[in-house]
Amino acid sequence: MTQDVLTRKTGAVGHISLNRPKALHALTLEMCHAIGAALTEWANDDTVEAVILDHIEGTRGFCAGGDIAFLRDSALNDGGISGRKFFHDEYQLNHQMFTYEKPIVAFMDGITMGGGVGISQPAKFRVATENTRFAMPETGIGLFPDVGGGWYLSRLGGRIGQFLALTGARLDGAECAWTGLATHYVPSDMLDDLKARIIERPGRIAGILSEPVGTPPDARIEKNALRIAKHFASDSYEEILASLEAEIETDENGGADWAAKERDTLGTKSPQTCKVALRQLADSAGLTDFSNNMRMEYRIASRVLTRPDFAEGVRAVITDKTNDPKWDPATPEGVSDELIESIFAPLPENEEWKPL
Repeated sequence: MTQDVLTRKTGAVGHISLNRPKALHALTLEMCHAIGAALTEWANDDTVEAVILDHIEGTRGFCAGGDIAFLRDSALNDGGISGRKFFHDEYQLNHQMFTYEKPIVAFMDGITMGGGVGISQPAKFRVATENTRFAMPETGIGLFPDVGGGWYLSRLGGRIGQFLALTGARLDGAECAWTGLATHYVPSDMLDDLKARIIERPGRIAGILSEPVGTPPDARIEKNALRIAKHFASDSYEEILASLEAEIETDENGGADWAAKERDTLGTKSPQTCKVALRQLADSAGLTDFSNNMRMEYRIASRVLTRPDFAEGVRAVITDKTNDPKWDPATPEGVSDELIESIFAPLPENEEWKPL
């Protein structure tokens, strides 16, 4: 059992704490297995009524994502075999949590990105604080908003999910509550008390979290909600870019500065990933079963892992920190419909993703 995940039972509550602080609790394959094993054990334990998921105290992250360095190494050195295994099992954990019959309370107190989104969004209760920094930043490294991102982001409404998927924008805790990505917002200095009360009375989680804790700060994203809905309305990446350009030229309602900022942000992202994300969210919105979403995302992951943009994006943004990725294809127009179709195509039956 890995020491990067601490699991224990306190009264009628199972408690999982991420414990990999030097990596901001980014998930390894062993961590995914440890979380899944604890959940399996407690699912069959009638004395466990609820589960708390958090990270050890005194560290910045809730969970900064998955083990990106490991995935890049796999892409470069073993043809993506070990990377696909990581995605396969991580997605099984995401699905296990989504379908879990006992309530899970995820405390998103800190950086909640990528894989951290994958283990917090399936929870029935998702608690944000002033420390929360939520993002799906995968377009910047040539990956895509996976771990169920297609399902969650496509259901936010107002095209906010598409905006987050393409730009990798970071939301604070109040914004998470406003968008519905968090079910509750509480000041971080109340967390210990809330956890103690949940352990004492696990049948009253909703009431405990909903008791007056003051008014959350204003959600900054709300000021731009109409702009997001307008400019990110299309499932065509080129049309989104054209809409932003038109705003810059006309400055309708004083939106040129905002549009220029978002256009410039998109200019740093992988065109392939942006087109993949738009197709992913469009397809996911029409699905009725989360397992079908994860099957689709595993197909995408299996392909983009070994395409040029992922290794190059990780090099430029994370490894070398030069922030000068050379995307291939380099332009949105260069990303053909045929390429996108090949990324979404079914895998051979014996390679398709399956739930636990």
